Amino acid sequence: MNEPAPEESSIRVSTSFFDDQKMKSLQEWDDMDGESSVYTLNKAHASVGFGKLQMDGESPVYTMDEALTSVGFGKFQILVLAYAGLGWFSEAMELMILSFVGPAVKFQWDLSDDQESLISTVVFAGMLVGGFSLGLISDCYGRRKGLLGLNLLTCVAGVLSTFSPNYASLVTFRFFVGFGVGGGDVFVTWFLEFVPASHRGIRMILLSFFWTFGTIFEAALAWIVMPGLGWRWLLGLSSLPSIAMLLFYSLVPESPRYLCTKGRITDAHKILEKIARLNQSKLPPGMLVSDSTVGRDEESANSESTPLHSTTRKMDLDLRSGFSSLVTLFSSKFVRTTLLLWALCFGNVFSYYGILLLASELSSAQSQCGSSNAMFSKILQDDSLYVNVFITSLAEIPGLLISAIMVDRIGRKFTVAFLFVLACISLLPLVHRQPATLTTVLLFGARMSTNGAFTVSAIYGLELYPTALRATAGGAAGAVGRVGGMICPLVAVALVTSCRLTEAIILFEVVMAISTVCVLLVRVETKGKELSDSIDHVSDSEQAADVR
Repeated sequence: MNEPAPEESSIRVSTSFFDDQKMKSLQEWDDMDGESSVYTLNKAHASVGFGKLQMDGESPVYTMDEALTSVGFGKFQILVLAYAGLGWFSEAMELMILSFVGPAVKFQWDLSDDQESLISTVVFAGMLVGGFSLGLISDCYGRRKGLLGLNLLTCVAGVLSTFSPNYASLVTFRFFVGFGVGGGDVFVTWFLEFVPASHRGIRMILLSFFWTFGTIFEAALAWIVMPGLGWRWLLGLSSLPSIAMLLFYSLVPESPRYLCTKGRITDAHKILEKIARLNQSKLPPGMLVSDSTVGRDEESANSESTPLHSTTRKMDLDLRSGFSSLVTLFSSKFVRTTLLLWALCFGNVFSYYGILLLASELSSAQSQCGSSNAMFSKILQDDSLYVNVFITSLAEIPGLLISAIMVDRIGRKFTVAFLFVLACISLLPLVHRQPATLTTVLLFGARMSTNGAFTVSAIYGLELYPTALRATAGGAAGAVGRVGGMICPLVAVALVTSCRLTEAIILFEVVMAISTVCVLLVRVETKGKELSDSIDHVSDSEQAADVR
């Protein structure tokens, strides 16, 4: 291949595309994180036509979205879904523990209400730090590195917390569990970047079913383990999935979208070939190019096949610095979306985990506020706590089914808004203490709705940003959401146990109402749109023309 003239603009294309023999000898899983050698191809000979570049008199080229559409959703994506799903299953178990460990430890170590609340609060504090940190690592060093970091932290800290000799060590270890769990958005980002645009919403909700199964499994496990074996056994058994995550880590491929944003087209193509082989499909003819090199007609900017965001090449280079990524979130292009998304994430986490904790605090065994330690001892042996939490955990299944039906029909924004309104209606009667059965039914409806809203919001938030920024944006939004998680134990636990249920419920209602307004104010609907890898020609008016 002749070297292009220095004055000519160019795009990066892997040399291996010109050598069929080399293509046959590409290594597979173990080389998916390696570096590639690249040359440049004269951009002056490229022309755009219907979303696909054609080289004058040469082979066509294709983008990542066109490649994923061609190979389809098959065996490879199912394996990716299984790993990401196991990760979410594990993280759901670690967080669901909060409903059981707090009351048990309070009784055993004679803790105050504030000390019990702190056990949950430090987990969310760790999630705040971990969400942002692991998101930056994922964008700067790769999705695999982010996954390794969160798996190590969750596994090691989870096992160590099982052997905590005192309250201080338990709080410390649970903080680091939270640090690892806070990177859970990397699982979503990683899986998202393997999924074709068609019906992406429903396929992403499939991942959320693993979270729901994790909460249900943890509730059932606590029901079996806690009365006879105690909280230490529950913590230890709940760490087993995170150990499995580490055992299978060597099989994890890097995101091809991420590789494209780093100019590693050869490595991205290797993974796409692996996907095509496992799915028994074919890649489009020609050569792979990054979306950042592909211009698109202005007239098609509003079509559903138009990428959501794209960025300038200079900004892509700046994103190699983690702090530059954070600054970009507050650029004129993204500041409105970022602030609204952060407020939405705060409301999501606050309401979801608050309702999760309410299920244990409002159980029939605790129908009298201000329970004593003697009462807590009775609670731990009473099935009512586990029954209530188990039943309300089952509510997440219909919540996900409703989300799956709505997300690709009416869109992300209106699905989230509808589910928040439904949650407000379900929770409102609890401003006054209700009979145990009615309380469980109302919490079932609230848990169903908030889980659906949480799930769709997580998908929506990641779709709003380009690949070069996605994990950082998701991690930062998740970190802000963890502030809601830090505060909610003070509401769901402290207020309820101090006989201030009405104030707690009203606060939940206000937070969910504000979240509904925030999601409706976001100007972009991502339903049916392709993901973008970079940020190109985005107006400072926050994509107002994209609203449909």
